[in-house]
Amino acid sequence: MPESPHPFHTLTPAFIMDAVESQGFRCDCRTLALNSYENRVYQVGIDEGQPLIAKFYRPGRWSDAQIIEEHRFCFELAEHELPVVAPWSNAAGESLFRHHGFRFALYPRQGGHAPEFDNLDNLLILGRMLGRIHRIGAVTPFAHRPTLDSQSFGYDCVALIRERFIPDEYRASYSAVTDQLLEAIDACFAGAPPVRSIRTHGDCHGGNILWRDDAPHFVDFDDSRMAPAVQDLWMMLSGDRPRRIAQLDALVEGYSEFNAFDPAELRLIEPLRTLRMIHYSAWLANRWKDPVFPLTFPWFNTVRYWGEHILELREQLAALAEPPLELG
Repeated sequence: MPESPHPFHTLTPAFIMDAVESQGFRCDCRTLALNSYENRVYQVGIDEGQPLIAKFYRPGRWSDAQIIEEHRFCFELAEHELPVVAPWSNAAGESLFRHHGFRFALYPRQGGHAPEFDNLDNLLILGRMLGRIHRIGAVTPFAHRPTLDSQSFGYDCVALIRERFIPDEYRASYSAVTDQLLEAIDACFAGAPPVRSIRTHGDCHGGNILWRDDAPHFVDFDDSRMAPAVQDLWMMLSGDRPRRIAQLDALVEGYSEFNAFDPAELRLIEPLRTLRMIHYSAWLANRWKDPVFPLTFPWFNTVRYWGEHILELREQLAALAEPPLELG
């Protein structure tokens, strides 16, 4: 998992505008950096037109085939009139471009705000949209993009932390709790009825959904991968158990209008949540040589952070032992 730092510092306003203009647009000299850490994303003003969003991919993360496959999934969803923000393509049908060593894509600007997951009516609408997205996502599998599994999101991440980041005084505690967590996750997946993996958004949190005009717009399919359908639902659940059940009921009610939801997937919610927790720390560790990360996440890799993280993992071990959520 280790990688060398990447030269994102070369993405000056002039470089960004040159890249955009290489595709036939004329910039108006306005650029605005947007919140993005895995890649670099900018809003770029266009003469006599709406601003574009320019996304510069982190070198070495995805292959061209994986990026193009993500784009094609978005195009497929957009062709079915689903509210996804798909990349712009030129007359030749190309959507992935190169400029002096960087790969980039251009997107139309989409306004909106994060959805209110506490609003059950919103969740009903989100469920309907996800049901339609997954109905298309289940038609064919990805050929190049990965599958969400305990090896890549669990074991590999734990190995990185143990070898390079965990302070000596916490190494034994971290090893013990992650060993227990990974054993519990594997047991849960092994004990569950066969669950189908489909093409999913993969990172369906509030920041990747823009709500406008009483409708959601799904953005940033950068983490799209093969996964159980519930991967795109569980991040919308929060609060105590009765509240989460009410939220889940609203989501699945909308989802079931367009696609069948397998209740067996509910037992995967806490294992998937645990893998995300483990993976998040490893993601920060794996990107620590990128200068933006120490500036943005100064609390990471401190003794206090690791102590609190281990406590959080222990609490999650207890959550794994609880009965899975059930539909009301």
